[in-house]
Parts: sequence; structure tokens; C-alpha cells
Amino acid sequence: MEDLSIIKVLYVDDEAHNLNAFKASFRRVFTVFIALSADEAKQIMSENEIHVLITDQRMPGTPGTELLAYAVKDKPDQIRILLTGFSDMDALQDAVNRGHIYRYLQKPWDDEILRQTIIEAYQIYALKLEREALTQKLQQNNEQLEFYLRHKLLS
Repeated sequence: MEDLSIIKVLYVDDEAHNLNAFKASFRRVFTVFIALSADEAKQIMSENEIHVLITDQRMPGTPGTELLAYAVKDKPDQIRILLTGFSDMDALQDAVNRGHIYRYLQKPWDDEILRQTIIEAYQIYALKLEREALTQKLQQNNEQLEFYLRHKLLS
């Protein structure tokens, strides 16, 4: 994959310095969106096709796992990553079970590991879309074959 800027990443964290560090690290590589809250993130997701959602867990108001669970229902193809500074096993279990996360990473992040994780997440996203398109095409072909077969049997 040559042009990584096609990958749209949303990072959600209630700490502005983390958002700024993320944007500074990855804005030249990916198309980066940032949000200080789950509500802000939902607004961004409603206006943009986000391929990879990365969220912190511990945020005031709506925790990261709640945002992940929302994203599963609203954007099922989106790939989700939980990035947090705390080892909260209940939150991790919730993120896996309700948020269907692709990966769990701890802060502070390693730029190269996070970069590679985002690329791999996007590749999975692209494969999901390709599979859906192929499945739809196969279903259309099957319906056409059934139509032709019925027509032939009736003739």
C-alpha cells in the first residue's frame, strides 16, 4: 500500500496533549481526526467515513467501551482499537465483548507499533468491504441464474 493518506483514523481522548501528540505523529501519514469526547467522536463519524477508530477508555461522561459499542452498531465494518494508560481488565473484557476491538494497546504508545497496527486494521477494513461486494455480486449472479433456469424450464 503506497498512499497511506487514504486511511481515515479517528483518535478519541479527553487529554488534549495526547490528541496533539497523536496528530503530530500521524498527520503526515494518515488522514487524522481527533475528538475530546465520545459525543464529538459520534459527530465526526456521522460526517466522515472513518476506517479506524482509536479510543481511550477512561474519559468523563462516556467511557471508551461505550463509544466502541456504539460504533459496532452504527459502523460495523469500522476497525476499533482501545488505547489506554490503565490495565483495567473489566474494561478490556467489555471492549472485546461489546466493542469488538481489533487490538488493545497501552499508553504511552510506540509510534511505529501504532502506525503498523493502523495499517493492518485498514487492510482488514478493506478486505471486509471487498468480501461484502463479492458476496453481493455472487447473490446477484445466483438470482440471475435462478431466473434463467426458471425461464428455461417454463419454455
